[in-house]
Amino acid sequence: MGNNKSTVSSRYIFFVAIGSFFLGVVFTFFSETFASRLNSIFLSCVFLMIIIIINTISDVIGTAVTAASHTPFNAKAAKRISGAVQGLQLIHNADRVANLANDVIGDIITTVGGALGISIVVQIMLLEPGISKFWLNVLVTALIAAVIVSSKAVGKKIALSHPDDIIFITGRALAKIESITGFSPFQKQRGSSRNRRVR
Repeated sequence: MGNNKSTVSSRYIFFVAIGSFFLGVVFTFFSETFASRLNSIFLSCVFLMIIIIINTISDVIGTAVTAASHTPFNAKAAKRISGAVQGLQLIHNADRVANLANDVIGDIITTVGGALGISIVVQIMLLEPGISKFWLNVLVTALIAAVIVSSKAVGKKIALSHPDDIIFITGRALAKIESITGFSPFQKQRGSSRNRRVR
């Protein structure tokens, strides 16, 4: 199973809070601007579905990382299989990954989804002024909530059924990004682990 020792520090919590605030501002501003300029209910719904898919994938990764096992990744890493090291790093930092994937990204995207819902209601009202704004808002909000909750429920079922496969796929994606950009979110951890081995 995942690492039981927490890697969440007070400093991490502080930076997550600050980062969440700015990400919330950026995503909400982007979604509102995007939806208002589109002036298309269809495209707004497409963008909303993309947001929900991102939310579901993020939740799948956050759930899978807490259930994944070190054992298959140790074996893959020994064989130098691409993505195995990154998968181990995800598992070693399971609490941070789960917090970022399930809470930070999930909550921000849910907020953005609500903002898009309001934008869709406004666009429908412009097309059909006779519709009750109150009941339309209730219907759209309830529909968005139902889709988000049901998609995350399905995602959690998949994540708990195949946690190792999901983390390995995520690890391979991170390895590909690292090979292209040279950026690794776990670079410091790897450096510190090398220092501990030298000591």
